[in-house]
Amino acid sequence: MRIFAPDTRHISKQHEKLYAAYELAFTLVQFTAGMLFLVGSWMFFYKAWETPAIWCFVVGSVLFVVGPSLKLVRELHYAVIGDFADLAARAKQ
Repeated sequence: MRIFAPDTRHISKQHEKLYAAYELAFTLVQFTAGMLFLVGSWMFFYKAWETPAIWCFVVGSVLFVVGPSLKLVRELHYAVIGDFADLAARAKQ
């Protein structure tokens, strides 16, 4: 099985459920990161909120790394499921 192949999510119902779950997690992480950057940017208009603004940027930056990492983990999860399916098919022969 190729990694990051677009049709992988349609191999089985289990793959489709995994795709949906990881895509939801990715979207929530990216949205939260974007909102933290937006709020942090707004906070920089006020000197008293500078430290919380910095933390918004730091946490948002971490989330921007977590998002693509979720996609990589999803692909590795697909590979593990595919390997087990291949082993089961070979065991039946």
